[in-house]
Amino acid sequence: MSGSHQDAIERAIEKYGPEAICEALASMLSVERIARIDSVLDARLTSVITVVEDTYDPHNAAATIRTTEALGLGELHVIEANERFHATAGITRGSHKWIDLVRHAEPVAAIASLQARGFRVIATSPAATASIDDIDVHTPIAIAFGNEHAGLTPQAIGACDGAVRVPMYGFSESFNLSVTVALAMSRIAGRRRDVIGAVGDLPPDRRRHLRARWFALKVRGVIGVLERRLS
Repeated sequence: MSGSHQDAIERAIEKYGPEAICEALASMLSVERIARIDSVLDARLTSVITVVEDTYDPHNAAATIRTTEALGLGELHVIEANERFHATAGITRGSHKWIDLVRHAEPVAAIASLQARGFRVIATSPAATASIDDIDVHTPIAIAFGNEHAGLTPQAIGACDGAVRVPMYGFSESFNLSVTVALAMSRIAGRRRDVIGAVGDLPPDRRRHLRARWFALKVRGVIGVLERRLS
């Protein structure tokens, strides 16, 4: 989905309201498709966020997007101080349409912005003494990952609220970045869901907004359709 198309959908939701968007488009979606959208919304976990810094390999970037979305997380934050985050579309398989990709120019401000929202931000580092399984998940949590060779920058680690390692039990000294993200975030997401006693935690207003956006994404020529049906 192009940025301009996404912006047009967002403007339409703001103009008409999410309920009106869904009502106007419901007849163009199958019952099964609507049920699928609602089930994914029910499972969206907003209190766990993935953060990656200077990811330069497009395949790893794409895999990170797919993993984040597949785990039911709503946001992927990317820090681009030295490397532009660029994902291979064929590998994302469309998953980039269903999450919010938030770009940051440098690590300290990126981490501070999450902390200001009430998230604890934890760095991943092979030198850390604590394990990913030691993290307290009773409050919103963001996990930060470095790039494929250097890991997180000292600036990023210094701005975080702590550091953990992903346990390894073989001779290999590191996982591939996309594997590390998958292993760590699946554990964190599962533990967070256990703590809150629910599969998802989308606030009602955000749920209504996303439902309208996802309805719109499933309809070809949706902006014209909405103009004809709602103007």
